Amino acid sequence: MLETSARLLRLLSLLQQHRDWPGPQLADRLGVTVRTVRRDVERLRELGYPVHATVGNIGGYRLGAGATMPPLLLDDEEAVAVAVGLRTAANGTVVGIEETSVRALSKLEQILPPRLRHRVSALGAATVSPHRPGAVVSAELLTTIAGACRDHQRLRIDYRSHDGTETLRLVEPHKLVHAGRRWYLVAFDVDRDDWRTFRVDRLRPWTPPGPRFTPRTPPDENIGAYASWAVGVQNYRYQGRFTMHAPADQVATRVPADAGLIETIDEHSCTLRAGSNSLDGLALHVTLFGFEFTVHEPIELVEHFRALHARMGRALGLGD
Repeated sequence: MLETSARLLRLLSLLQQHRDWPGPQLADRLGVTVRTVRRDVERLRELGYPVHATVGNIGGYRLGAGATMPPLLLDDEEAVAVAVGLRTAANGTVVGIEETSVRALSKLEQILPPRLRHRVSALGAATVSPHRPGAVVSAELLTTIAGACRDHQRLRIDYRSHDGTETLRLVEPHKLVHAGRRWYLVAFDVDRDDWRTFRVDRLRPWTPPGPRFTPRTPPDENIGAYASWAVGVQNYRYQGRFTMHAPADQVATRVPADAGLIETIDEHSCTLRAGSNSLDGLALHVTLFGFEFTVHEPIELVEHFRALHARMGRALGLGD
């Protein structure tokens, strides 16, 4: 039975390598008869793999597209190439697929044998990605956190706040979020009994991870929006609400995900929520995006815009 299962996996691997395989050639590669190949193909079909047969004097087989992805069977060189590619994407070289790359890399590194993990680490250490603005986070750190999220394992982390204060935190990690230029971890802080958002470049996890925990109901179904609110609005003294007179996707090209939360109103406008500890800073922040907008709240910000309007009018000799 074990020999048959191993042969089925090898057959599946061969079918993934080429579009068409003549039956005798498959039999030769597997060291079996053509009749055995036919029986193994039937077993694969029973397992749900769409193996198509071609008719003719020789006959052949082709692996078709299925409803679900069959297991990828990679040789050593292919596995290393995929892992290095995922590390590169996770570090932000390919914009928009960072989170997916981290999840895939976390799964792949679980099954890599030690000799291949060593090769991947060596290649990662010898490779430099093009510089991009923002804090640098290693793929190793991201995959460690992603693994704890996946396996529902508590993490004890050393965390450095924006003012340089370091604290020890015990957290139940939920999701990693890539917001603009930075990575964030959304997690439940056990000691503070509340959800928190941590900048990944400011944390250092203890190893190994802690015991498993029962996942809690997340603070929001849209974790990406929650993280944007937490880092771009919630933690600031002044939390502004604006109507931007431009489509949401257009505003998003100017407003990083960690600088505000964008919500569509209609095809011509959207709501922007952004925060700052300074009224001047918040006014300048929104004005420099280059869109027409209406300010709604807080009332201190509305009054501040009125004062700025009067001051600029006087500067242009327009009076009050």
